Amino acid sequence: MRVPGRLLLAAGVMTALACGVPEQKYKAALADAENATRDGGDQRRRADSCEERLKQEVERSALEAKRGRDLSDRLAELEKAASAATADAARQRELATQLAKTRELLEAEKAAASAEAERQRLLATRLEQEKTALERKSAEYEALASSLDNEIKAGRIQISELKGKVTVRMSERVLFPSGSATVSRAGRETLEKIADAFKAVKGRIIRVEGHTDNVPIRTARFPSNWELSSARAIAVVRMLQERGVDPTLLGAAGYAEYQPIATNDTPEGRAQNRRIESASLRLPGMFRQHRLGTGTRPDAARLWCGAVAEMRRRKSRSGDRSRSAFPRHATLNPGARARW
Repeated sequence: MRVPGRLLLAAGVMTALACGVPEQKYKAALADAENATRDGGDQRRRADSCEERLKQEVERSALEAKRGRDLSDRLAELEKAASAATADAARQRELATQLAKTRELLEAEKAAASAEAERQRLLATRLEQEKTALERKSAEYEALASSLDNEIKAGRIQISELKGKVTVRMSERVLFPSGSATVSRAGRETLEKIADAFKAVKGRIIRVEGHTDNVPIRTARFPSNWELSSARAIAVVRMLQERGVDPTLLGAAGYAEYQPIATNDTPEGRAQNRRIESASLRLPGMFRQHRLGTGTRPDAARLWCGAVAEMRRRKSRSGDRSRSAFPRHATLNPGARARW
């Protein structure tokens, strides 16, 4: 241990006294030595205290440094967690956005599926109603079939109904000689019975259609099957009018060979194609208004145009694929033509 300078000085003084130094000086030196010793002890204590405090400060500094490192590590962990949380929040927002879009798509698909299901339901209902309507015979059909029962059983006429259109079909051999538009005696008898049946029909127009096979005709009166089919339809219309059928409800049309119901490659098929059809159609609105007497009487041209429009609509709904929605040789009934 290093000895303080004052202790050395005191030791020197004492040595000096022992060697003949005066007592007064010796005492003074002794006092100084004691003071030096006392001061040395104080300094040693202070030094020890400072050393202890220094040690404590070093330990405290080490603890603070360790705490600082711990705090830095904790801060780094928190920053890393915050960064991860931010990234997770961004992913959550992205997922929420995707979920919202998916929900919107699902809602749209659900609405579309619901609408499609409703459309299918309505379609099924309509188809069922149409099927029922097709299978159900109208009162007009039943009345005509009842009044023409004998003619039907004899095979002279056929009667059918499709979508409200009642058709009476007559073979050419029943009404006309070959290549002629003059009604035969047997044909007149059949037409009289048909006219009596048609007189009871209300709220309908009656369109008489003439059809031929594809065998061409070239005569002065009938240059083609157009003229022959139209002339036969007009002859039947005149006959019906003569028998009391309301002429304002009659019309005639010729289709020549262009609407066959059988093949023209065999005699049997051609015989079926040579026919007269009387189609009974429901009156258009203007016809019903006139017949009920609730409005101004339309002229013949308007009546006929209304009938033509109605026939076109019915032919379109029935799937008719003829070359024209209305025949080329459509003809006004005699009564309407005279007024027109």
